[in-house]
Amino acid sequence: MICKASMMIKLQKNGKYSVNKFMAEHNHEVVTPTKVHMLRSHRSLTDDQKADIDIINDSGITPRAGVEYFSRKAGGRENMGFTSIDYKNYLQRKRMKAMEKGDAGAVLEYFQQKQIDDPSFFYAIQVDKDDQMTNMFWADGRSIVDYSVFGDVICFDTTYRINSYGRPFAPFIGVNHHKQTVIFGAALLYDETIESFKWLFQTFLSAMSGKQPMTILTDQDAAMANAIASVMPETYHRLCIWHIYQNAAKHLSNVFNGSKSFGSDFSKCVYDYEEEEEFLTAWNNLLEKYDLVQNKWLQNLFKEREKWAMVYGRNTFCADMKSTQRSESMNGVLKKYLSSKYNLLRFFTHYERVVTERRYKESKADFNMRQSTPVLFADIMMLNEAAKVYTPEIFEIFQNEYKKWLSHAMFKCGEFGTVVEFRVVSKGKVKGHTIRFDSLDSTVRCSCKKFEFVGILCSHALKVLNYYNIDMFHPRYILKRWQ
Repeated sequence: MICKASMMIKLQKNGKYSVNKFMAEHNHEVVTPTKVHMLRSHRSLTDDQKADIDIINDSGITPRAGVEYFSRKAGGRENMGFTSIDYKNYLQRKRMKAMEKGDAGAVLEYFQQKQIDDPSFFYAIQVDKDDQMTNMFWADGRSIVDYSVFGDVICFDTTYRINSYGRPFAPFIGVNHHKQTVIFGAALLYDETIESFKWLFQTFLSAMSGKQPMTILTDQDAAMANAIASVMPETYHRLCIWHIYQNAAKHLSNVFNGSKSFGSDFSKCVYDYEEEEEFLTAWNNLLEKYDLVQNKWLQNLFKEREKWAMVYGRNTFCADMKSTQRSESMNGVLKKYLSSKYNLLRFFTHYERVVTERRYKESKADFNMRQSTPVLFADIMMLNEAAKVYTPEIFEIFQNEYKKWLSHAMFKCGEFGTVVEFRVVSKGKVKGHTIRFDSLDSTVRCSCKKFEFVGILCSHALKVLNYYNIDMFHPRYILKRWQ
């Protein structure tokens, strides 16, 4: 039954208003003053409040927490001027408006606006014969610059799916001079076929002026491997060690559970050997010891040994990365903010947040580096030089290597012209490392290949340099990417 409480006002000929009719009686209980703010007539969102809600929502803050913020700011919910329902309805209307264009139209508009804001922003969208959007790649100007400096090694992973379409999310990840994760670009794929991967890698290289990475780390996806070999023939393809261990635990669970020593023996095959003959002997011994000679999974793994066994990878720079877990870490951050019910624009908003957070961490590390001096364990010229050229994170790695050589034993093995060969053995170890020092240019090479793999001199090489009283770095041992 409609309430008849009302007031009628009439405009008179003299231009004034007069009350023509007034009904004061309500057929329902009148709202008390403490609840007036809940009436529709008393509720509205101001432009400033809408702007604040947009910022709060884009920051990953839930509507409940957002309402609490407004409540505290206004001194109580009754003073906000709107309710939590109004808050949620505003966000819903905004999402519905964005979805009216469809994902394809909204994404294209998003990319075009990004390119207006950042002329270096690169994007590419692949469509099928029906003009339906399939694969897309994007990278902003900062990502492209970062790749020019740190793009020698990249991780590529497609294990994370976004939204109800189940699209594989494929970020290109690297590591910067602070050993922090850096993002070179990302893609949303329609599927994980060779054709999709080829298109993506070709597009990625186009965005990066054709520069191929030295090394790329991925999982054991066959389509991905074929695409890399076709599009990036100069790039060394390594497999993620973490994925290999995960697969080993699944395919060899009975062996892992039935033997305390298998895990250790398997790890030695992955990491320990410096000569191929040593590795092959250890691998065959592993198969025979645990009766795995006929195991199909290990047979297939052995065929790809050059992509995972360190004996084959020591000569190739990997910035000390052995897995794609940096990609997995980024995916984990995105999962906190995304739900399958959200559209693609929602995804891009939170992807930008993650990228911004990563870059802020780099800026903070740069600032701290310029405001402080690394602590040296001793006043040694080489450490002083290293502290000047390396970032604090890299200097700590180098200083730890420097400390190690103090407990190493060293033996001279022979001379070959200007080259002197040494054997350096770490304390408590039986197996040593072969180091060759060339007096012609004071260069040193170690069989552990730490410099080739990580870009930092190992403790074994430092032991030999100290023997010759060399306190200054040869320029070739200072990589610009670690400065």
